[in-house]
Amino acid sequence: MEKTIGAEEQTGPLEDIEEPMFGVLDVVLLVALLGVAAWWLMRNKKADAALREKTYAIQPMAMSSMPQSTENSFIKKLKSSGRSLIVFYGSQTGTGEEFAGRIAKEGIRYKMKGMVADPEEYDMEDLIQMKTIPNSLAVFCMATYGEGDPTDNAMDFYEWLQNGEADLTGLNYAVFGLGNKTYEHYNEVGIYIDKRLEELGATRVFELGLGDDDANIEDDFITWKDRFWPTVCAHFGIESAGEDVSVRQYKLTEHIETIPERVFTGEVARLHSLINQRPPFDVKNPYLAPVKVNRELHKGGGRSCMHIEFDIEGSKMRYDTGDHVAVYPMNDSELVNKFGTLLGVDLDTIITLTNTDEDSSKKHPFPCPCSYRTALTYYIDITSNPRTHILKNAEYATDPEEAAKLKLMASTCADGKHLYSQWINQDNRNIVHILEDLPSCKPKLDHLCELLPRLQCRYYSISSSSKLYPTTVHITAVKVEYDTNTGRRNKGVATSWLGKKIPTDPNALPVVPIFFRKSQFKLPTRPQTPIIMIGPGTGLAPFRGFIQERHMAKEEGKPLGETILYFGCRKKSEDYLYEEELDEFVKKGTLKLHVAFSRDQKEKVYVTHLLAQNADEIWNVIGENNGHLYICGDARSMARDVHDILLKVVQEKGKMTEEEANNYVKKMEAQKRYSADVWS
Repeated sequence: MEKTIGAEEQTGPLEDIEEPMFGVLDVVLLVALLGVAAWWLMRNKKADAALREKTYAIQPMAMSSMPQSTENSFIKKLKSSGRSLIVFYGSQTGTGEEFAGRIAKEGIRYKMKGMVADPEEYDMEDLIQMKTIPNSLAVFCMATYGEGDPTDNAMDFYEWLQNGEADLTGLNYAVFGLGNKTYEHYNEVGIYIDKRLEELGATRVFELGLGDDDANIEDDFITWKDRFWPTVCAHFGIESAGEDVSVRQYKLTEHIETIPERVFTGEVARLHSLINQRPPFDVKNPYLAPVKVNRELHKGGGRSCMHIEFDIEGSKMRYDTGDHVAVYPMNDSELVNKFGTLLGVDLDTIITLTNTDEDSSKKHPFPCPCSYRTALTYYIDITSNPRTHILKNAEYATDPEEAAKLKLMASTCADGKHLYSQWINQDNRNIVHILEDLPSCKPKLDHLCELLPRLQCRYYSISSSSKLYPTTVHITAVKVEYDTNTGRRNKGVATSWLGKKIPTDPNALPVVPIFFRKSQFKLPTRPQTPIIMIGPGTGLAPFRGFIQERHMAKEEGKPLGETILYFGCRKKSEDYLYEEELDEFVKKGTLKLHVAFSRDQKEKVYVTHLLAQNADEIWNVIGENNGHLYICGDARSMARDVHDILLKVVQEKGKMTEEEANNYVKKMEAQKRYSADVWS
């Protein structure tokens, strides 16, 4: 509860005597309050000044070096290097940054020298000055994240657009949004930025592009990009410089004779950070958390779901129930070794890749110097389906048929798109599979290191209560393994790696690099507020923490509102997660449980069927008692179905029109009474 300064309690009896307006104590308190206020103002001024200065300490070879305060004007950089194209990105997983890099690189073909820029690193008010650069263009590759939110690195820029009224007359721009149609707020950030820039006076050079990661975002991007460039050329009266040539962005140095003293071995940013651990721990400085428990939750059925507990005692790390934990995985060593065999390269060679663009703030694609083996193990994504720009390098294939196949898949014609969709996406070929199936293709390994995307951390909903388990953090993770059309067995990078982290020796526990990410997925502040939780499969994870926390409140004698869980799995005998724990909470009166076993009877039954049958219960919680409703799990079908059921319940039980029901649910979302933690 928040204290307010200035509301003083009266502690003595009132005397019928006249006293001065201010006593000695009053004067002392007034002086103290004025002193605190003055200190607070000075502190805020300093903080504001520090924010405006935006000074950063640069770590050598960091993941993405931040500019010094004197260099945070992208206008100065554009002018000093003779550039007219700048491509900003809002990226959470690296795809937006990758697309931005491809546009900037292609600018050379159209006599528009470009640069890639992270909006977090620059003063975005400089967009006002873009008109001072002839034939200049700003492109924005902006991803929508979570529930219609901007990515972390684009948050300040987004808020500046929302709150400011800058005159952007003379700014030429185009926007490509990255989103996922399974989410309700599809591409909301890209749509808003495109509209807002126009409102502020900027000139839209080309129509808004919308990429759908649930379908084929690569196809969406190249289709948009191939129409984008001719329009840009027409707008500025320029001509293409000819063929699409592969331009190298990084220069290779192989350290064969002299090995550098400082060599990275898997650190995210700071050299030796995985050996000399020091807080605070975050995305660039993960904590090596010992694995205390790694046990199987499934009782049969051939699939695997792990309950893993990380020890964070002594790390000074804190999490709240409902937050996410991020894990930095390693690629499978067998897959890494295949690169050396297929391309005839000594993977232990130490290399440095240095950006040929001296003005770029990103000097290296990943921490350098390091060995090829380190790069392929820790820094590069070698398991996802390669995008078309990687396949463009058909000159590496000596067999004419193989070269033609690569060239066709990299093209934008209908046949090329179909072949790419079938041979790469549907057959789930990664870069190693491509090299195996096209044996004449022998690309330079350093070029692949440049082109392939960065290996990203994986986020998991925390399945423990921070109040019950302040020194450990639990996750619930399904092991990903599947057979492809080519007869190969593909494995999830993180879950197959975590599956090997079995604590057999208490004196030598396996460790995993982790950090926490805050979430808006939170319990109501008052335990007596009723809640409904809908979480089939591993969607149960955050609700396990919620139930633990509510049970603690009940044990402490606090009044507890209804705590209702809808859980679903295939078979009670195989994949009923945390069955014993849930039964115990039911017995103790903490939990009301509805369970759907989809394959335990002739006709499949899902949580959505149970919800549809319990309209009175749902309305009692969300309509009559101002309760909260939570969804966690699959965004593609389950979350949508739940949303539709919720609208129907509100309309029927609340006696509302369809429009009124929609507004009611939107109001619930705004009040954080309707929350979703979903994935596709």
